[in-house]
Amino acid sequence: MDNVSVVTMFFLSGLNETGNLRVALFFLTLMFYSLILLVNISLVAIIILDKTLHEPMYILLCTFCMNGLYGTTGFYPKFLWDLLSPVHVISYSGCLIQALVMYSFACSDLSILAVMAYDRYVAICQPLQYHSIMSKQRLMKLVCFSWMTPFCIIATNIFLTSRLKLCSPYIARLFCVNWIIVKLACFPAETTVNGVVAYLTIIIYVFHSFFIIWSYMYVIKTCVDSIENRMKFMQTCVPHLTCLLIFLVTILFDVINMRFGSKDLPQTVQNFVAMEFLVIPPIMNPLIYGFKLTKIRNRILGVIAFKTN
Repeated sequence: MDNVSVVTMFFLSGLNETGNLRVALFFLTLMFYSLILLVNISLVAIIILDKTLHEPMYILLCTFCMNGLYGTTGFYPKFLWDLLSPVHVISYSGCLIQALVMYSFACSDLSILAVMAYDRYVAICQPLQYHSIMSKQRLMKLVCFSWMTPFCIIATNIFLTSRLKLCSPYIARLFCVNWIIVKLACFPAETTVNGVVAYLTIIIYVFHSFFIIWSYMYVIKTCVDSIENRMKFMQTCVPHLTCLLIFLVTILFDVINMRFGSKDLPQTVQNFVAMEFLVIPPIMNPLIYGFKLTKIRNRILGVIAFKTN
């Protein structure tokens, strides 16, 4: 116990191999982050300002984009700063906050996708009851659930991590990850509760995935015999399934890399795998919905046509 020092700063070693590429990476990252902000804020603004889009599906899409802005804000500003800084450090509290933001963002994404799947299930399988089931009150409760529940669950994980005594301030990543901080604990026996809560968290969000699959099994079954429902499925469900697939693939790669990844992999490959869920979904989700959903596409084209005249 006497040899345990209090960790007040973490050193991030994910950028150690970038060398002379940091300036180029800075401008590339800045451009990409600016594009993420542009497409997400534009979609949020269009949905908020256009009263014809004040429907459950579009409100949930707005929530989806706002969550993307929340999650990327936890990573990109710090990452841009590190690209121009000779020393890559983050305070202990800042590290915990960053882990909280990014992983509550990821869990919220899955929760929102589950609510969107429920919305499509009701719209296609129970169309006559849709407006009574998806009332404004229930919609607000579902939105709060998709934001607050993941935040509280991840906050519980972070709180348990904050109680651990750490023996190393070095994190071999571009950003803070709760699971890796737990591995730095001096006394492995103290991490038992952390492990139990972490696995419970995984189980909760695996059930989210099963719920989405179950919902779409019924949706597809309903759509088979109806041309109208097939058209509705292609128009509103295909973008959702595409976003879901992108999210699950990026998260799966990150989890596999953290749990079973080889240290022999080049640092750049490890960095890309770790960043995927912060790079691909936040840019692809609004683009997929913006081009696929007719009302939003027409609204965007209308704005562009107005500005060019």
